[in-house]
Amino acid sequence: MGAKLLCFCLASALVAYYIYIPIPENIEEGWKVMLLTSLFRTVGHVAEVADRLGLMHYMEVLRLITIAEHVAPTSDENVTVTDTEFSNVATRLYLPRKPARGLRRAVIYFHGGGWCVGQAGMKSYDLLSRWTSSQLDAVVVSVDYRLAPKYHFPVQFEDVYSVTKFFLQSSVLSQYGVDPNRVCVAGDSAGGNLAAAVAQKLLEDSEVTTRFRAQVLLFPALQTLDLNLPSYQQNENGLILPKSLMVRFWSEYFTSDFSLREAMTSNRHVPAESGHLFQFVNWSNLLPEEMKKDYVYTSPVFGSSKLAKKYPGFLDPRAAPLLAEDARLRGLPPTYVLTCEHDVLRDDGVMYVSRLRAAGVRVTHDHAKDAFHGALMFVSSPTSLSVGNRLRNRYIEWLNENL
Repeated sequence: MGAKLLCFCLASALVAYYIYIPIPENIEEGWKVMLLTSLFRTVGHVAEVADRLGLMHYMEVLRLITIAEHVAPTSDENVTVTDTEFSNVATRLYLPRKPARGLRRAVIYFHGGGWCVGQAGMKSYDLLSRWTSSQLDAVVVSVDYRLAPKYHFPVQFEDVYSVTKFFLQSSVLSQYGVDPNRVCVAGDSAGGNLAAAVAQKLLEDSEVTTRFRAQVLLFPALQTLDLNLPSYQQNENGLILPKSLMVRFWSEYFTSDFSLREAMTSNRHVPAESGHLFQFVNWSNLLPEEMKKDYVYTSPVFGSSKLAKKYPGFLDPRAAPLLAEDARLRGLPPTYVLTCEHDVLRDDGVMYVSRLRAAGVRVTHDHAKDAFHGALMFVSSPTSLSVGNRLRNRYIEWLNENL
């Protein structure tokens, strides 16, 4: 009996040690956040083992979450939902059912997932899209772009841009009863990256006459140059998205070559000849004092030019919108940016806010001091969080006022 009790206590201690992670004091429902983080961490460990044993690629294991969360396109009393294709790219389309009082608004949405996982049909994205469509009486186009590791940059960007150009055609907007002056592009995390890149590219495309009324960037990933920002250091082992996973997502976006991930991990992947680009991500100039914390800016340590020549995508503004010249930012539409305090990507969003405002773009910046990466997506049972519902409602409120 004593041996069994001892084994039970040891097992309980090991489980508690594995599950426990320090939760910032201002995080509500800390126990639930701890369990969610533990779940993601467990899947990550399983993925690492499977990858090392050659059983399955790391990202394919993570994608099991996507599969488990997938829901069929189901219409309800408010919205008609269908899976279709725009420009040969899979999309999920949400159309309001109530009779239109005139031309409708539209939101083109790109899901997150590090360019490697996620899909429009995941429960969290399906709920967000149908809520957006219902609350705003808007057409929502949620795009299922192709994913790494099977497809690397620029495929993801090309997919979402292709859908955007297709939808913005006058004949297509007319088909769905959309007001060409009330179209928004939006996305979260990697999807926020794609939304920012698409908005920039659209300004230069003479073939497209329709322009966005607004853009929404939810905890976006916006730059690849400096992966040791204060937010990366502060949240290195943080909630849901630790630094190691974000670096892995970034490197996998461009290649499965381990050498790039290794260089990014040490923050020595940018060659000296590209050093001028650091002016666009110099956090000592772009972050407000309260977000610099006690961190000290250090000059970049340059790496070999071989990686940049082999995988030039990580220096391309289509992959890193913060690298865009100031002149390219000036024509962008009114912008909503959501950042979360406990998020490695926090400083990406904050720096983009600074640069957009300096370029004369009207920006609304909501900084959630009690939130972590992806918090807005936790709005459905059993993973519903009060902070997720609050952030979602704020996102809808801004769209309703500005679109």
